[in-house]
Amino acid sequence: MDDENNGGEAPCFAHVLVGKHPVDPDTARDVARFRRAERSRLVATRALSSEERARSTRALIEGLNRVLSPEPGLTIAVYWPIRGEPDLRGWMEDAHQAGARILLPVVTERHAPLEFHAWHPGVRMTRGHWNIMVPADRDPAVPDVVIAPLVGIDTELYRLGNGGGYYDRTLAEFDLRPRIIGVGFAGCLVRTIFPMPWDIPMTEAVLSDGTHLV
Repeated sequence: MDDENNGGEAPCFAHVLVGKHPVDPDTARDVARFRRAERSRLVATRALSSEERARSTRALIEGLNRVLSPEPGLTIAVYWPIRGEPDLRGWMEDAHQAGARILLPVVTERHAPLEFHAWHPGVRMTRGHWNIMVPADRDPAVPDVVIAPLVGIDTELYRLGNGGGYYDRTLAEFDLRPRIIGVGFAGCLVRTIFPMPWDIPMTEAVLSDGTHLV
């Protein structure tokens, strides 16, 4: 079950605690329904032709390079693409060659915060939760920058993801929150995702049409 669906069951309570936050269960259910519908709609827009995808990915990387300069001493968490997400693996290789340390998110336990494990070209990979590729050897580190894939993002920089709540849960645990850059294809900007108390906004977002939200 997605975190978004954890509303209350008992009608006698005016609110329930979700992720330590008091939330009206009717509101939580309405927001969860809205997000499921938006998620389905936005994921469908990723069905690009190979030419469109390549062009959009190049444009997205150009935008990312305008706002972030990988360099020695900088630790950057990226992601392994799934469900039509922008493929930044070429950018990861370039960032590694520039001297940055690259990490990938790893689900070590369901409904627990992510860990970020070191990645480099040629590292041994294995299939983790949901068959997502992750580094085979555990080498955790704390990122200075987190690049998060967007299903959607709203004008207040709140991210719509795949629904598991892992990024929000993880980012809430940092003593010093990293710079968080959401990346996505054009068309993923929405007016609002109706943020809930546990949602954590991005620091900024870069889209493939040149949009840079801060």
